[in-house]
Amino acid sequence: MTFKSILDEIENNLNKIMSDLSISDVKFSVEPAKPGFGDVSSNISFLLAKQLKKSPKDISEMLSEKYSQCINTLVLKSESHPSGYLNFYADWTKLNQLILSESNLPEFGDVDIGKNSTIVVEHTSVNPNKALHIGHIRNIIIGDTISRILQKANYKVNVLNYVDDSGLQVADIIVGFKHFGYAIEPPQGKKFDHYCGDDVYVKTTEKYEQDSSLEEIRKNILKELEDGTSETAQFADKITRRVLANQLETCWNLAVSYDCLNFESQIIRSGLWDGIFEKLKEMKLVEYENDGKNAGCWVIRGEGKEEDKVIVRSNGTATYIAKDIPYAAWKLGLLDDPFHYEKYEKEQPNTRVLWQTTLNDSSSESPKFSGDKVITVIDSRQARLQKIITSLMGKFKSVSDAYVHLGYESVTLSSDTAKVLGIETDGKQAQMSGRKGLYVNADSVYDLLKKKTTEETKKRHPEMDDLEIEKIAHSVSVATLRYEMIKQDLDKIIAFDLTKSLSLEGDTAPYIQYTHARASRILEKSGRTPSIDVDFSLLKDKSEIDLVKTIGLFNLQVRDAAKNLSPKVISRYCHDLAVAFNSFYEKSKVLDLGDEQLENSRLCLVHSFKITVEKSLNLLGITAPDKM
Repeated sequence: MTFKSILDEIENNLNKIMSDLSISDVKFSVEPAKPGFGDVSSNISFLLAKQLKKSPKDISEMLSEKYSQCINTLVLKSESHPSGYLNFYADWTKLNQLILSESNLPEFGDVDIGKNSTIVVEHTSVNPNKALHIGHIRNIIIGDTISRILQKANYKVNVLNYVDDSGLQVADIIVGFKHFGYAIEPPQGKKFDHYCGDDVYVKTTEKYEQDSSLEEIRKNILKELEDGTSETAQFADKITRRVLANQLETCWNLAVSYDCLNFESQIIRSGLWDGIFEKLKEMKLVEYENDGKNAGCWVIRGEGKEEDKVIVRSNGTATYIAKDIPYAAWKLGLLDDPFHYEKYEKEQPNTRVLWQTTLNDSSSESPKFSGDKVITVIDSRQARLQKIITSLMGKFKSVSDAYVHLGYESVTLSSDTAKVLGIETDGKQAQMSGRKGLYVNADSVYDLLKKKTTEETKKRHPEMDDLEIEKIAHSVSVATLRYEMIKQDLDKIIAFDLTKSLSLEGDTAPYIQYTHARASRILEKSGRTPSIDVDFSLLKDKSEIDLVKTIGLFNLQVRDAAKNLSPKVISRYCHDLAVAFNSFYEKSKVLDLGDEQLENSRLCLVHSFKITVEKSLNLLGITAPDKM
């Protein structure tokens, strides 16, 4: 029973009124109101205007009169607004009790959109030839946050990480090690993934530009990788496994975890492609070209003005998309599973079991990682390929939304942040390119955030020991990085700025965390655990009611975020919670009031805020320290 309770009550009563008026099929909305429109507002009058041949204002007046005769538990009155909206005013004594009582329950905020169905979320999917850079982190945090939100919406979520261990970028570092004499071990103090990306990969690609004949070496290495049985392929497996281990350490440090690692090299050798290719031909979803520029190729026809997409070249080799199609079908459970499974060599920090695929039949484990629906988090530059896969999977599954591409735009660095990190941009934002070495590793950004946060925490709390300072600095650094990656719309480019992201004011993670710490301090100073057995009618000031209302919106925000696959909905809600609490804090004293009943009521409200902001931040993968 949250704010949704009053929305449901109003919707039910309006439907009864519609039934009495012999009106059906009117899809009106009942929503939390904007300022000046009561507590709840409906657009029903506008939708009835044409049918009843009256103005929205006249209709809202008529509906308001009829609504006053309905049985109401949570509505004090309805009112026609001059604009035509139908507004409702809540009985806040009752709603206060419902919302604040519910906020103390473990299931607070849960919604049942998923009906316990299984959904697959694939994210990260980075070539294991380099460290993760700040651009990769947006993908990872979007995927992890969406997974958390969907779990809250009663989906069983399988989180997958597709390891592209047989592509060109892996071939490049193998060329570097095998032909250009780079040492296997990195310089002392440098992580192996940083060494492979910063030194081996970047410098090898520079050599290609200087001598185009080296491309032939690269092609030969790539063939050996795809074969899988060669000494080169075995060497590459050892290298990529080391890089992957370092990449996972970065992810785990940011509170990201997975259920299964899938390897492209195994997908190629599994025979999945042969099965799906035959299916594509049977369903006439691919065509063989006899002439033209694609003569001898198998293609998927483009829609409208789009070019046809080659999936099998004239020499019989499959293109990049041909690797993605069988994997997408496997994720949806459309193909027999050719894989065996074994536990990954290292445990994840949160104790979630991490599996990895293997073609070794000595493993008897057979967990299932396919789902009824698949969400693939890949940047918007892959939109064309993902559109083709989405269309194909819809035809295989006979459900249009079985496969969803969740796209997003890139991350740049503000000119100030680029300068701090040693990149000169002439005052412009820094665009990243792994091939050219123009990127900033995520570990470096985290380290810099942690250094700045540690210094600030020591200034504020000289009495704290190093362990507590380290814990706070880690929490704030992770929160900052995660929050900055999802607070924007996914179709907007992010310009990451180190200084602004750490501000204790505005739309930042530290602002929300600091507000939580403020609430924790109030509860600590009170010296007692707040009780829910209080006089809720005493919470009647506007700032108190606004805070209760915002708390009560939690499950509606979870619902919207899950339905729209929008992490921003929850980040914005966390910020709204913090703003509402700080307004209450400024206007309403909580302790030493000389009125025990009012003090207990306000402590109950502070406690409910603390619980709610912790739960909502958890959906973002962010912890909330009690001190900052």
